[in-house]
Amino acid sequence: MTKQHNFKTYKNSISSVLEKISEKDLNNSMQLIKNTIKKNGKVYLVGNGGSASIASHVSVDFAKIARIPSATFNNSNLITCFANDYGHDNWVVEALKAYTSNKDLIILISSSGTSKNIVNAAKYCKKNSFKLITFSGFKKNNPLSKLGDINFHIKSNQYNFIEMSHHILLVYLVDVFAKNKLKL
Repeated sequence: MTKQHNFKTYKNSISSVLEKISEKDLNNSMQLIKNTIKKNGKVYLVGNGGSASIASHVSVDFAKIARIPSATFNNSNLITCFANDYGHDNWVVEALKAYTSNKDLIILISSSGTSKNIVNAAKYCKKNSFKLITFSGFKKNNPLSKLGDINFHIKSNQYNFIEMSHHILLVYLVDVFAKNKLKL
């Protein structure tokens, strides 16, 4: 078996990507979540495709396991209605306008960091003083990676490494709160 098809190499590659994540950014993310809870806010997670699946999973875990109010916009009626009325590039912005307030925390996920609907949502959050955490990958200076209060960038050119790293980081945050490692 060649080295590129060896699971140990694959596992180590993901580990090496995660080793570059800043503990300070994780701690600051925990503080943003804690502040959101104190303000009776909600954590909203949004992504496209695989990132939308990650957002759905993590949102449920925040609510069920960590008892942190959380939601996504992964309702097909909402997406198709807002995309039809406002265009695909603007549907997330319009969903934010309809469902959120400044006491909420927004988490935007885009593997490339270039998805226009996610970047437009980040710009909206910045302009309207929402607390924002972004997750992206591929090119370091992608548009999304410059817009959050905290920006997690996964240095990889492989979708699965990026998406799995995003997922691991987000469920880590859930677990920190679920296991009462961070007192509210």
